[in-house]
Amino acid sequence: MKTPLETRDLAHRLLTYEAVDSKTSEPVESVAIRVYEKLRQCICEFGGVASFQPLAFRALTQAKAEAPGLWAVQIAADGSLQGLGEFDSQPGEFEPQLGSYKDQTSEGGVVLVARILGLLLIFLGETLTFSLLRTAWPGAALDDRNSGHGRKA
Repeated sequence: MKTPLETRDLAHRLLTYEAVDSKTSEPVESVAIRVYEKLRQCICEFGGVASFQPLAFRALTQAKAEAPGLWAVQIAADGSLQGLGEFDSQPGEFEPQLGSYKDQTSEGGVVLVARILGLLLIFLGETLTFSLLRTAWPGAALDDRNSGHGRKA
């Protein structure tokens, strides 16, 4: 099953905001890792590592079907990612079949973040999820009514 467009759009907005906010020219994978880490920290503060680690594991499992570049990625016991940023220095053996492996991992980061957001929306609901996101990204406009996310009037 593909990631819903609305959740994918929200993931892209978080990644874009993080990239602009950091004002660096780091690769997309670094931005995806930073977004993932902010989500991890925020959720761990809210419910502890025991609440985030299984959520991240489930999101990664779902995302692997959609983004083949994630098959080498693992979730550590503390919920951190292992293996997402390592593809830049090690071109994959699948590069001829899948195109640029870097593009696959970039897309993988978007898909993984979108899957986490989707699970948060399911388990916590829209109000609490957006409250957590506003805590992690206080300056970001994440729940505007035109985006299809956030509170409905």
